[in-house]
Amino acid sequence: MELHLNGVERRVLASLLEKETTTPDYYPLTLDALLAACNQKTNREPVMELEEVAVREALHSLEEVGLARVAPDAGRVARFEHRMGEVLNLGRRENALLCTLLLRGAQTPGELRARSERMHRLEDLDEVQLVLQKLIEHDPPLVKLLPRQPGTKEARYVDLLGENETEWSTAAPAAAGEQAAPAPGDERITDLQSEIAQLRAEIEVLREQFADFRRQFES
Repeated sequence: MELHLNGVERRVLASLLEKETTTPDYYPLTLDALLAACNQKTNREPVMELEEVAVREALHSLEEVGLARVAPDAGRVARFEHRMGEVLNLGRRENALLCTLLLRGAQTPGELRARSERMHRLEDLDEVQLVLQKLIEHDPPLVKLLPRQPGTKEARYVDLLGENETEWSTAAPAAAGEQAAPAPGDERITDLQSEIAQLRAEIEVLREQFADFRRQFES
């Protein structure tokens, strides 16, 4: 099964995956709730402003490949759910990392661990690497390791549910002879930058958890 999802389909699928675990009381999602999730300002890169018709078209396309459907016994108002786990034989850990990649693009293992914690807690980076390797070896492959960028310590991973050629091209390695040897202190700076990125991701997670909690009382 080959998946070539466009940007809207990726966002719709990822929003369903996310809300299944972060707001289970409201899942499956109505069309209005799904539209709001797709256009959410936090934990989204890029932020999108989708119209209802675009979300409907993406749902139809996802239904055709079996990745989404109208939830059975949803009542008078149609509600939608994903079928990622059933179709691709994935567990909660795999779904959490894939969802985070779909929502935020290429990321390091540290960023993935922090940002996916809202959906499933991974104990350490070793577990993150284990799950990523499982996704790389999946049939079909669902994740790819990108070439390490010059001057960076950690490599990034990207999902294969719909290739982002622009993002991939910016991650291409430098030509032979272009990459200079790191100067003294550069490695420490890179370590600090990685730690700052992970702390920022964790702060974003806390903000989203608070926003979800507040929305429960505003509904």
